Amino acid sequence: MGGSRRLVVFDMINSKIISPVGHLLTSDQTIETLHKGLDGKFYNQRVLVLIPDHTRSLPLPFLFRALVDVLHDTQQLDFMVALGTHPALSEESINRLVGITAEERTTTFKHIGLLNHAWDTPSALTSLGVIEQDEIKQIAGANWHSSLPNEVDIRINKAVLEYDHIIILGPTFPHEVVGFSGGAKYLFPGISGPDMINATHWLGALAGVVDTIGIKDTPVREMIHAAARRLKTPVTLIALTVQDHDLAGLFIGDMFTAWNAAADFSAQRHIRWCEKPFQRVLSCAPKMYDELWTGAKAMYKLEPAVALGGEVVIYAPHLDVVSHVHGKYIYEVGYHILPYFLNDWNRFKNIPLGVLAHSTHLRGSGVMENGIEKPNVRVTLASKISAEDCARLNLGYLDPAKINIDEWKDKEDESVLYVPKAGEILYRMK
Repeated sequence: MGGSRRLVVFDMINSKIISPVGHLLTSDQTIETLHKGLDGKFYNQRVLVLIPDHTRSLPLPFLFRALVDVLHDTQQLDFMVALGTHPALSEESINRLVGITAEERTTTFKHIGLLNHAWDTPSALTSLGVIEQDEIKQIAGANWHSSLPNEVDIRINKAVLEYDHIIILGPTFPHEVVGFSGGAKYLFPGISGPDMINATHWLGALAGVVDTIGIKDTPVREMIHAAARRLKTPVTLIALTVQDHDLAGLFIGDMFTAWNAAADFSAQRHIRWCEKPFQRVLSCAPKMYDELWTGAKAMYKLEPAVALGGEVVIYAPHLDVVSHVHGKYIYEVGYHILPYFLNDWNRFKNIPLGVLAHSTHLRGSGVMENGIEKPNVRVTLASKISAEDCARLNLGYLDPAKINIDEWKDKEDESVLYVPKAGEILYRMK
């Protein structure tokens, strides 16, 4: 679907460095690249840096200190966690996120603002305009459906208008909604209001995970870039390519070009191409995914490599909640394939589109036959969420205590795959 869609980019990368396969960037290389790309460019300016929360892998404590040092000549330097709809972080959690102590917060870094985004606080948001229905239809193309909103109010955290410059700092990975994460996604949905969050996620659901994830030019990316072009505050992107928590690539430039380069490099580093589909997968969700809302990535990144009728077991023995913010709605509708919702739209049209998108993303693709839902892949949850709740959510259940990980290892020739840290590497068929 992405073949005919091309994003306009310009050669505006200030500084970049990539490591050869099997190698990572050193601290000195990273700091040198940051200085080359940023030194002196923000003298006496008010600068806001957008950063991810704890559900993304990157060496943020190191990068936080490095940026504070490199940007020492700014008039004001603040960091905002681009939470999307994730729960707000406590002061202790933000300190831990950027790797500073409570004492350092009141001494060494007392001049640095550390802020949460508040997506559901109207007074914290402002509008950059509206994406009208004609533009939505043009962007969505063959994926347009009447369930999409007639217009989208481009609401964003009003802080972006109160600074001279925005810096986005974040990794780029294959992503289920937008194709590849990072870049302007830190604006929308990172620090945006519910209209953009719901519209982009639902458009991604209409396109489907398998036809989106790991593809650079997607309708959702085009919608995000269309919204980002309405922002008049200048934006610089520090796009990261991460392996585990270390850096393999670093691109500094405008938010379109640097992201474009980072997505190309991510495609080389974060996609594993498989010869044959797997019948069963044990997909281990790391502890940074502390709710199923994010832990679902253990399904998203595996579905394209699972055989029809196969099974993905999301192994997350630490996980005990579906979603702190959206749990009520998720329990109300459960997890279902896209046609299940579209075939009975009047029943679901009042549920937030972002929730429906999450539901169908986790449940995966499939078809309705004679009113019966037939997902392509069985999804089984092995966590602290009970068997009764799994049944209510329309998911399979396994007791995590009864899973012997060793029984899943080294069986790829038997069509069994073990993924020790799921959520960032995409598995796809050649």
